[in-house]
Amino acid sequence: MHHTGLLWPKLLFTGPPGTGKTMLASRLITILPPMTDEEALQSAAIYSILGKPIDGRHWRQRPFRHPHHTSSAIALVGGGSIPRPGEISLAHHGVLFLDELPEFERKVLDVLREPLESGKVSISRAARQAEFPARFQLVAAMNPSPTGAIDDGRSTPDQILRYLQKLSGPFLDRIDLQVDVPRLPANQFSELSQARGEPSSVVRERVLAAREAQLSRCNKTNAQLSNSELDQVCELKPDDQAFLHQAVQTLQLSLRTYHRVLKVARTIADLESCSQLERKHLAEALNYRAFDRLLARLANS
Repeated sequence: MHHTGLLWPKLLFTGPPGTGKTMLASRLITILPPMTDEEALQSAAIYSILGKPIDGRHWRQRPFRHPHHTSSAIALVGGGSIPRPGEISLAHHGVLFLDELPEFERKVLDVLREPLESGKVSISRAARQAEFPARFQLVAAMNPSPTGAIDDGRSTPDQILRYLQKLSGPFLDRIDLQVDVPRLPANQFSELSQARGEPSSVVRERVLAAREAQLSRCNKTNAQLSNSELDQVCELKPDDQAFLHQAVQTLQLSLRTYHRVLKVARTIADLESCSQLERKHLAEALNYRAFDRLLARLANS
């Protein structure tokens, strides 16, 4: 079932309190396709280990788990004298939402790195060993400053930098989309309340079409492409390649992040049903590096 998996990008919302980060995270489930019977059975099996009831009416609805930032590593990834699944396995085929990300202990976040790459977690105890599935979509949210907002005048650049550096580089390297969620001016509230956005059902259809395009092209989603496969499906014009390299140098992105930007750009093109990767797709993908831009700005201030 490797090739039928969804895109599982890791997503980080950055913005001051009250801008709707939690609401956005909870709505993500509505644009994902329902679980297949096989996925639903896998999810139900994990819940049954913990004696949790299964809701028969919504059993193909993807799980949404929202552990508190005081959660221990065992609560998050599983463990105990008799190995039991943790939150990341309860979120299998669904969404794991970590709010107030810098408030989680750094060592707790770092134990997520391996499951994020492998889609499973292995737990070893003296006499017992267990492996649980953990192919989940990580969605995280955080304030850009310890006091809430970058420009509230209550934190110095050094204080903000120390707060942001609670997150390790290797963990951040695994985040595909860093989205800035700014506070809107008060005069735009009434306009937004009257505006009607696309319903989730319409967005979901576009997501499904993009996913099918990826499967028909390489028999796997963009998230699962190797670097050599990525080079083949992301052929760039020389000036677009130079544009991307300049942005990577300016933001001081790692090679891992460079490849993530390409995968995101290819997916943006797929959502627009574009066969050719264009400058606008690269620019939008780079725009989803809000945290990197913030770090670069503070380091140079």
